[in-house]
Amino acid sequence: MERTIRPLRVGFILSNNFTLTAFSNFLDVVRLAADDGDNSRPIRCQWHIMSAGGDPIRSSSGVLVTPTSKFIDPSELDYIVVVGGLLHDGPQIDERTGKYLLTAAESSAAIVGVCTGSFILWRLGLLRQKKCCISWYHYRDFLEEFGDTLPIADQLFVVDGRRITCSGGIGAAYLAAHIVELRLGLSNAQKALHIMQIDRMRPGSSAQSAPPTEFVGNDSRISRALLIMEQNLSSPLSIARLAAKVRLSTRQLERLFKDETGQSPQNAYLRLRLKHARWMMKTEMTLAAIAAETGFVDGSHLSKAYKSTFGSNPSEDRKRSVRSVLDLEPSAEGRRVYDPA
Repeated sequence: MERTIRPLRVGFILSNNFTLTAFSNFLDVVRLAADDGDNSRPIRCQWHIMSAGGDPIRSSSGVLVTPTSKFIDPSELDYIVVVGGLLHDGPQIDERTGKYLLTAAESSAAIVGVCTGSFILWRLGLLRQKKCCISWYHYRDFLEEFGDTLPIADQLFVVDGRRITCSGGIGAAYLAAHIVELRLGLSNAQKALHIMQIDRMRPGSSAQSAPPTEFVGNDSRISRALLIMEQNLSSPLSIARLAAKVRLSTRQLERLFKDETGQSPQNAYLRLRLKHARWMMKTEMTLAAIAAETGFVDGSHLSKAYKSTFGSNPSEDRKRSVRSVLDLEPSAEGRRVYDPA
């Protein structure tokens, strides 16, 4: 007789202006694992979109999602998944939702923060003494708000007991597949991913996609090294320390960078810092402040490296571009160095 496996029970909490991709990637893995083929009967998995009220919840794209239930007793759920989104467009959750999560933290249910859901959990005190994974894109946002801890921003997701945090995006699908595998086995997890055109499972320790740069390589260690560089612009790491973080010797890292990108890690690091400095020229920051932010001794040191790389000094670039850029792009101040122009 076939052994009966209790369904995987997942409750979703969507923040105001949540990220639709992170939510749908997680949900579709659970949905596809729940039934045969691409059917959606909640047989092996059950899912609920919970809220204090019944009003539709607006995603960051403007698409509305209607909750399917009020808050469910946490003891009846295996996972409570908090899907975050925009950080600077009003409160992410209301007081009732916060109280529910605090109560749920005392239950046996695992609490999951996806995308900026980790910010919500941290504000509630639910990630103290826990590892916290976020997207590389929100690394500086996290430090600005929670400067007393360093998040993990070079992995897809992190499991730390009953607290799980995920970078979002495609990482949400890999995390959901990991959870499905634990309860329902590898075949169900793989089946869900394959239907979604995702060719294979990836562990949480896999590197996030590197920020777009001119340095393109296929080796995940290059991606991770670039992420670490981006996270340490103001206080650049030595190449030896960078190599140790990706578990290579200095010589191995230098050889790998040369083979994969045609550049040395030293040059790649310098160009990342200068690219960030060039973007900051569009703000009202002083040259000295920009130099400090990008790891240069002073404005003179930055100017020399800047002119050597871009062919003009910072003040010339600022005079030529800042006025027109700020007039045409009023939201430029909030953009990341790697956003496309």
